[in-house]
Amino acid sequence: MKETVLLIEDEKIMRVTLEDALRAAGYEVLSFSTGTAGLNAINNASCDVVITDVRLPDMDGFDIVREITRRGGIQVVVMTAYGTIKHAVEAMKLGAFDYITKPFALDAFLLLIERALELKRLKEENIRLRKDLNTYYRAPNIIGESVVMKRVFSLIEKVSASASTVLILGESGTGKELIATTIHYQSDRKNKSLIKVNCSTLPEGLIESELFGHEKGAFTGAIRRKPGRFELADGGTIFLDEIGDLPPSTQAKILRVLQERQFERIGGTTTMTVDVRVIAATNKNLEEEVKAGRFREDLFYRLNVIPIVLPPLRERKEDLPSLIEFFMDKYRKNLSKDVSLSKDVVDALLQYDYPGNIRELENAIERCVTLAATERIGKDELPPAIVMEQRATRSLLLSDIAADAEKNHIINVLRATQGGKTKAAEILGISRKTLWEKINAYGINK
Repeated sequence: MKETVLLIEDEKIMRVTLEDALRAAGYEVLSFSTGTAGLNAINNASCDVVITDVRLPDMDGFDIVREITRRGGIQVVVMTAYGTIKHAVEAMKLGAFDYITKPFALDAFLLLIERALELKRLKEENIRLRKDLNTYYRAPNIIGESVVMKRVFSLIEKVSASASTVLILGESGTGKELIATTIHYQSDRKNKSLIKVNCSTLPEGLIESELFGHEKGAFTGAIRRKPGRFELADGGTIFLDEIGDLPPSTQAKILRVLQERQFERIGGTTTMTVDVRVIAATNKNLEEEVKAGRFREDLFYRLNVIPIVLPPLRERKEDLPSLIEFFMDKYRKNLSKDVSLSKDVVDALLQYDYPGNIRELENAIERCVTLAATERIGKDELPPAIVMEQRATRSLLLSDIAADAEKNHIINVLRATQGGKTKAAEILGISRKTLWEKINAYGINK
């Protein structure tokens, strides 16, 4: 679809020349000789860029800039004579994108229009992406129908509206980062930065520089000033993943930021003040870490304002069908494959305990869809760990069946011998001692 340029120019020769140049460049053009006609057209038709002269017979270009800026969504370019550049600057203060002075080359004019349109596209894309983020990062879109996950959703909704520090606890792969991201995009800070830091992957010698920044010359290799993650997150949220892995010296500085919202860059003397919401996460038991002297007790209590505990997948298996379908849809689209799971594969996926939690389930589904050679995914596409556990489960079930059959047979023989152990052992073909051991093991009423 062609982009539309609305031109307001009272000089006929100039107007026709610009119309022809714009149409030749591939734009739809609406052309008018007065400001009133141009504004009326904007009321009745959509356009992307307005080009207007500053001086018009019925009004000045300032009125047009004010009106279009008030509405929003349309870029304005102002044309002005060389001697009235100050008027164009004033128009930019009112919201115009840019100005161009007459006389001008058509190439420069068309380049300016393209720049204005590019800015409009970027703004629209930014709005669309934020809408997508706000839609995606809503608690109902986190998969889970179990009672325990519904409690988590309720807690997310409550804490998102506050500025309180949140501590997310759970095993690796349970979705701690997704929960943190959801909280940010449901909060009042959603239009500001979300800065994510994995504390376990930062080298101990560089972690403070990453978090708090450094000044030029602060240490070997510090060739320029560098802002830290807390500084970058000002006004927004910082997510400190695996915070239980922080060294003690850094824990003390994090505590100060939580208490005072202040810090200094490494090698600096200026105290930085930031407005940052902190969301932390760990797969460690921080209370045990405190007892062992590896984590500061005061920092733990500062972080543990609102704890959110994510259950492992093995404790919410009622969510497995929805999760499996969600990831199947995702990878069918990503890999453009119209495939489905066989009953044997579904049974195996439902029985597995997933020590790697949701991340392991997603990897398993991605593997299945990727390796599928036919429309129906078979057990050959499953990860070996899932296949081996299903075999072990089946063997266990068979042994249970055999044990139940043996127990029932012993009970029937004892009834037939009216409880006579010697005769029963003889019929069963085992010693009296072995019979007593089985009676005790199976809990048979003697």
